[in-house]
Amino acid sequence: MRRLPELDLVRVQDVGLMHTDDPVILEWAANEGRILLTHDVATVAMYAYERVNQGLPMTGVVEVIATAPIGKIIDDLELFICCSEPEEYEGQVLFIPFS
Repeated sequence: MRRLPELDLVRVQDVGLMHTDDPVILEWAANEGRILLTHDVATVAMYAYERVNQGLPMTGVVEVIATAPIGKIIDDLELFICCSEPEEYEGQVLFIPFS
């Protein structure tokens, strides 16, 4: 992202996980200490909460509503990144845009 050039962002397709089941992606994110950013609002939250309920690590999920204006999404992501620490997302599923 141009606004946050220091952001360490990895796409699932860049690490060979494209078309992989959600539980596997969540496990990878937990093992890598990464927060998952996704458009998959239908199923990821369910699997994320399953991990939490099973006592498994879940480093956080940010679900992005795909139909939201891109500018609003970027603004809200920037707010998340600049005003919080990654540890605050542990076990959390958040949704953007905020409004």
